[in-house]
Amino acid sequence: MKSFRLGTMFAAGLLLAPGLSFSQELSGAQLVRTLDRVERAAPAIDIAVLVEEAAASAGKGVAALPDWQKLSKLSQLIVEIDFENDSIAIEPKSYRTVGLIADALHHPNLRRYKFLVVGHTSSTGEAKHNLDLSQKRANAITEALSTTFAIAPHRLFAIGVGEEWPVDPANPKAADNRRVQLVNLGLVK
Repeated sequence: MKSFRLGTMFAAGLLLAPGLSFSQELSGAQLVRTLDRVERAAPAIDIAVLVEEAAASAGKGVAALPDWQKLSKLSQLIVEIDFENDSIAIEPKSYRTVGLIADALHHPNLRRYKFLVVGHTSSTGEAKHNLDLSQKRANAITEALSTTFAIAPHRLFAIGVGEEWPVDPANPKAADNRRVQLVNLGLVK
């Protein structure tokens, strides 16, 4: 069975699937179940507002902003995808993970949803550079999913937040902060 390393993230912060540590492997079926958890009253997310807030908050954090707090109420997961240093080039070993994500997004339970791909960086480097780099990395993932793996582009939205939403706030330069996050935005309209 195909599997890869990831964790799931919910409103209370970083929470992992029951019984898994962050570095353990989660199966494709668990991935589908995690991303298929959509609340009936999920808040509407305005991606343009998120982009504006991220740009205006470079170096100040976004997690406390109201529109970003809405994301914490949505089904999402954190995925380990490696990029070349200070680059948007996805490392070859991570294409398997991107492929597994694509397999999940093609699953009948997830085909009806749209997803936000959020790019993150560590705090190494300048905040503005990290914001730009994280956006380019999120774009690289959505491009790979739509071109290589035939996920409909209208289902994918990319945004970068740079170093502003670390998974490990106590260690902002930690490699764990360089990640991609998928957020289920609800039904495609």
